[in-house]
Amino acid sequence: MGITIAASRLGVEPYANASPIELRPDFSQDDATAVIRAVYRQVLGHDYVMESERLKGAESLLRNGSISVRDFVRTVAQSELYKGKFFYNNFQTRVIELNYKHLLGRPPYDESEVIFHLDLYENEGFEADIDSYIDSVEYQENFGENIVPYYRFNNQIGDRTVGFTRMFRLYRGYANSDRAQSNGGKAKLTRELAQNSVSPVYIGSTGDCLHGTSAGSRNQFYRLRVIQGAVAGRTTRVRRSSTEVIVSYEQLSNQLQQINRQGGTIVSITPA
Repeated sequence: MGITIAASRLGVEPYANASPIELRPDFSQDDATAVIRAVYRQVLGHDYVMESERLKGAESLLRNGSISVRDFVRTVAQSELYKGKFFYNNFQTRVIELNYKHLLGRPPYDESEVIFHLDLYENEGFEADIDSYIDSVEYQENFGENIVPYYRFNNQIGDRTVGFTRMFRLYRGYANSDRAQSNGGKAKLTRELAQNSVSPVYIGSTGDCLHGTSAGSRNQFYRLRVIQGAVAGRTTRVRRSSTEVIVSYEQLSNQLQQINRQGGTIVSITPA
């Protein structure tokens, strides 16, 4: 992971050291099965897919090489299956949050991204809006034609601190589905996108509780509670001490990266 927090405690351990799932030119049917399973899991937000809901026609086209993984992702995201789980029962701003999460592996970075997709949906419809994610330069650079989209808990989000912290407003652990996050169909990031603020991340003591709250601004200072382990090679003793560091918004990203390089574990990020 390109940034900071112990993956096992944040619930991102399945992604931390895993290689992207790719359908290579010489793929076997077992490879295709693994890719299909991964696409359903990612695009449908970890929600359970019944046998009768599976898109068997598109699966067959992928298995025989007639379509790419990107085409299959598009088919799932534009399907009635996806609409029934996410589109019909949510406010459009919530749908946009989920589209970013499911298709680009990140949250919206700012309000302008939400406005762009609201306008696109109103003027050209749902399918065109989905196309805009999958046909984007960002999608192509990260996933190309044959890599399954994944949550980008790495420097691509870490370079923008708001992206890293906002992801935990949308992500609630590997075993949690997006439909299980009851919020009345409302968006989770509306306030902080409008305020251009950053979300503190709180980690429960058992690692199964992730909280993000909308607070802070570029004038805000943040308190980082850090557990620092012994530096490898300098001692044979295993010592872990807890410290607190207060940093400004502008220095937050650099401080997180420095703690990561030093082997530290961040327990919480809160307004100072």
